[in-house]
Amino acid sequence: MEQQQNTVEKTILVVDDNKENLTVIGHLLRPFYRVKVANSGIRALEIAATSPKPELILLDVMMPEMDGYEVLRRLRAAPFTHDIPVIFVTAMDADADEEHGLLLGAVDYLTKPVKPALLLARVKTQLELKAARDVLADQNAYLDAEVHRRMAENDLIKDFALHAMAALAEKRDNETGNHLHRTKAYVEALMENLKEHPRFKSELDDPDARRRIAKAAPLHDIGKVGIPDAILLKPGKLTPEEFEIMKTHAAIGAQTIQEAIISVEKAQPGKLEAATLSALDFLEISKQIAGGHHEKWDGTGYPLALSGDAIPLPARLMAIADVFDALMSKRHYKRAFSFEDTVQMIVDGRGKHFDPDIVDAFVLIKDKFLDIAKRYADLPNIGDHA
Repeated sequence: MEQQQNTVEKTILVVDDNKENLTVIGHLLRPFYRVKVANSGIRALEIAATSPKPELILLDVMMPEMDGYEVLRRLRAAPFTHDIPVIFVTAMDADADEEHGLLLGAVDYLTKPVKPALLLARVKTQLELKAARDVLADQNAYLDAEVHRRMAENDLIKDFALHAMAALAEKRDNETGNHLHRTKAYVEALMENLKEHPRFKSELDDPDARRRIAKAAPLHDIGKVGIPDAILLKPGKLTPEEFEIMKTHAAIGAQTIQEAIISVEKAQPGKLEAATLSALDFLEISKQIAGGHHEKWDGTGYPLALSGDAIPLPARLMAIADVFDALMSKRHYKRAFSFEDTVQMIVDGRGKHFDPDIVDAFVLIKDKFLDIAKRYADLPNIGDHA
């Protein structure tokens, strides 16, 4: 009675081409389970593919048209039925036959004539094992969903913290409020255009690599937190001495992020996990952008006077984004240039200030830059410069 109460809702499919065998096995099982029957392999596959899906299949081997081995192969190949446990019930009692059936994926092998007590015991055992597997699968699915939820939550918190850090640096300066959004979007637009370019494909064809660069872009001026307010907030033009101090913000930013890299490596000595390696990769890109976005293609930039491809690609992308936004934006020490004049100044810097191929990409998508400038405009600083 206990077995009946616990298993009455379980569905079992019995497959045999012999009507008498179906009757005998069905009679044994019906007091405890919901029983479906099929007298051929084709019919068995049809029933197994419909709801409610059987929790267990008792399958004869020797049947016309399609034998039990082929039925099992097809069950395992179909997504809806691949996980249904199958017990072979057959008159074939050679060890080789049993081994073959188990190798194909059967969970058990019973020989005819079946012993009622043995059949019921084997069925009950396999149903309990399947129930345990189902519970474990549900738990794994829940845990997987929870891991993804936590990761998404952590990414959101990380992104918020990164933006807050970048915004803190900008708030100490006289930059417009949407400078971070605009420059990030400019960099994204350039990468999208250049991702198939022969020079840049190896670095930009991976969407995750592009996302890391875009996320790092707002940290380009993080080093400004180390510049004295008297210089950073000076309403007039800087003296040559003051400008030299202002220029140190690139080195300060790179050094600050380098210290963060060292702290991450110290926190996880030895073998680093994938998440940590990803974080280090992001920090390295951030350091390249913070330290290199004022370098120039011809080697006349700062802080290291790097030239050409020695300047990291993320910094070269940021250089155009930052200069474009600075030219288009009004500052206390300068007017906002028109879109046409800004484009011309970027073009004039081709091969001198900027990577020539990136300038060429900029020219192709300059209207996207204008759309971004308007979308994130800080009126009245950026108006209609078309």
